[in-house]
Amino acid sequence: MKTFGGPALFLDRSDINTDEIIPARYLTEITKGDLKPYLLEDLKLPGFDPKSEQTRSAGVVVSRANFGCGSSREHAPWVFEVNGIHAVIAQSFARIFRQNMFNCGMAAIELSAEQIDRLFSFSGTPDAAITVDVAGGSLTVSGAGRQESMQFEISPFDQALVLAGGWVDYADGKY
Repeated sequence: MKTFGGPALFLDRSDINTDEIIPARYLTEITKGDLKPYLLEDLKLPGFDPKSEQTRSAGVVVSRANFGCGSSREHAPWVFEVNGIHAVIAQSFARIFRQNMFNCGMAAIELSAEQIDRLFSFSGTPDAAITVDVAGGSLTVSGAGRQESMQFEISPFDQALVLAGGWVDYADGKY
C-alpha cells in the first residue's frame, strides 16, 4: 500500500507545468521506472537542485496555484510515483493533472492560500515532514519542534480511487 507523506519538498512557485515535472524529451521511455531520474529536471527555482538529497528523499510536494498545468500527460504523476511521492499539496491544480493523480491512486490535495502559506513557513526547516490521512481528510506538518494539523476535502469518489490504489484497482474491486 502507498504511504502518503514523508519529507516535504517545497516548490515555491505557481504554474509549475508538466514539462517542468517531466520534460517531454523523456516521454519515449518504455517504463515508468525509466522516468525516475528525470523528475523536475527542467524546473528552475532559486536554490533548487533536482538531483539533491532533499529532492530524492521527498515523500510529498508542496507548491502554489495551478500545479500541473500544461499538457495532459500521465507521465507527470507517474514520475512522482516512481520517486516515492504519492501526495502533492497545492492551492489549486490543473484539472487533468489532478484527475490523473487520483486515477493513479495518488493524493492531489487542495488547500487555501492561507493554509499553503502556513505550510511554507516550514520550508526552511531541514526536517520538515508531512503526514497525510487521506481517509480522514487531514494532514500534519512537523519540523524544528513545531507541528500543525489541517483539514482538507477530496470528493468521495476521488478519495475511493486513491484509497483503492487507482482507477484500475478500484474497477477491479467494483466490477
